[in-house]
Amino acid sequence: MSRNNLWHLEHLENSSFPYRITVEQEGRLAIALRTKEPWPEPQAAVFCLREEEPPPEEYRKVEECVPVASFRPRGKKISVTLERAERRHCEFLFVTKRYKSKEGEYEQIFFRVPETVHAHRTKGRTGLFAGTPLELVVDADERRPWRFQGADIRREPLEAGTYALVRDGRFRALVARKTFTGFLGELDDLEALHEQLDRLAAVPHSAVVVEAQYGDFLDPRRVDPWPAARVARALAGISARHPALPVIYAGNRKMANEWAHGLFCAVAGGGRSSGS
Repeated sequence: MSRNNLWHLEHLENSSFPYRITVEQEGRLAIALRTKEPWPEPQAAVFCLREEEPPPEEYRKVEECVPVASFRPRGKKISVTLERAERRHCEFLFVTKRYKSKEGEYEQIFFRVPETVHAHRTKGRTGLFAGTPLELVVDADERRPWRFQGADIRREPLEAGTYALVRDGRFRALVARKTFTGFLGELDDLEALHEQLDRLAAVPHSAVVVEAQYGDFLDPRRVDPWPAARVARALAGISARHPALPVIYAGNRKMANEWAHGLFCAVAGGGRSSGS
């Protein structure tokens, strides 16, 4: 493919969709999308919007410009391969859905990488705990919160954790949700992280739930510029300093959500399973 085919990533002055991705083919704009992230995490798709009109030049900062090796529309998907050593393969999935409360259709666009597709093919099932009554608080700053079917949910600032189970007016369980990049970034300030986890551990039945595999943090390519050995020591130090606080490496967003839902249901039920 000609080097006139280019992938552009621009940073915008927009808090909701701060990135703009375009693919140019022979001087023609083949696709233009607004995204929440510059590149998807391995187990999480990034929600996008189709661009209606280009933003003014003064509000755009070019982050990267990469030659496109392959741009292949395939039904509802567009597969893209970039000419670089890492973060080469991705795809955009275009889904059309009908409104539930009115006539017409709307479009959803998801930016994902091959690992995301694999994660969505796991055998885990969401909704295993549907119908269990829960009263939950979701931290006011949480973006794209997990789903807890049938739960009574309210938003408010949490001093510790991302999700809290409430019973009789008190927090009975806390879960701190961590993405791969978010958790890795917090290792830069271990003392602040330890203080956060101390507050979390003060509430019984609390846990840190990570949307990644433990092995992801030992992959030198994934944790660069950190040495993988340093990351391993930091994670071990977390378990040593907070022995009563489980750190669950759930693998992906879906499984992390399911694990937290199960914990809250078990605590709400006094530790009894539905089969007891």
